Amino acid sequence: MSDVFQEVDEDVRRDSLMRLWKRYQYYAVALAVVIIAVTGAVSYWRYRDLQQREAEGVRYAAALDQARAGKYAEAADALILLSNDAHSGRAVLARFEAAALRARASDEAAAVSLYDAIAKDSTVDPLYRDLATVLWGLQALDTTDAQPIIDRVAPIAQASNPWHCSAIEVTAIAHLKAGDRAAARADYQRLSDDLTAPQGMRARAAEMVSALAA
Repeated sequence: MSDVFQEVDEDVRRDSLMRLWKRYQYYAVALAVVIIAVTGAVSYWRYRDLQQREAEGVRYAAALDQARAGKYAEAADALILLSNDAHSGRAVLARFEAAALRARASDEAAAVSLYDAIAKDSTVDPLYRDLATVLWGLQALDTTDAQPIIDRVAPIAQASNPWHCSAIEVTAIAHLKAGDRAAARADYQRLSDDLTAPQGMRARAAEMVSALAA
């Protein structure tokens, strides 16, 4: 008797499953199609992303080869083009490299403009924007009045900023440009006393303190 009940129970379950399948089979098939499509799309995106990154690497290396060959302007042009469509990290790096190469090509105005653009770009990480500001100040010393440089670099010259040592040095040079030897000496003294500063920078600052004391 128990076997009969078991067979009946299995038939009931089978019938219930068949009714459920007939009711929801199209939804199940549609869900399966969506899963397959999404999986394929993700795989394709990853493949294309890898291809793009590899292509960016090739273009970046080619630009650096041009720079090593002394073709600074051409290399800078290539890096600027790369920065327009590269992934964010490589794009920022390409912009920094392009600015440095413009400076090596004696195109001071272009270098200043490129660093300034990075510093003011809200899409760039603040850490790199601060670095661009310091490099802008250093590059602009020959063409810009000292006080605007001092004012703009001042927030970065605080001890909490990773670039504060470089910002202090730029500030000291700007003070010298303005003819304020006392302020420049104070800047160099601060840098000389900063144990977080690179040893070479501290030594250079100490020499300037002595020179300005004479």
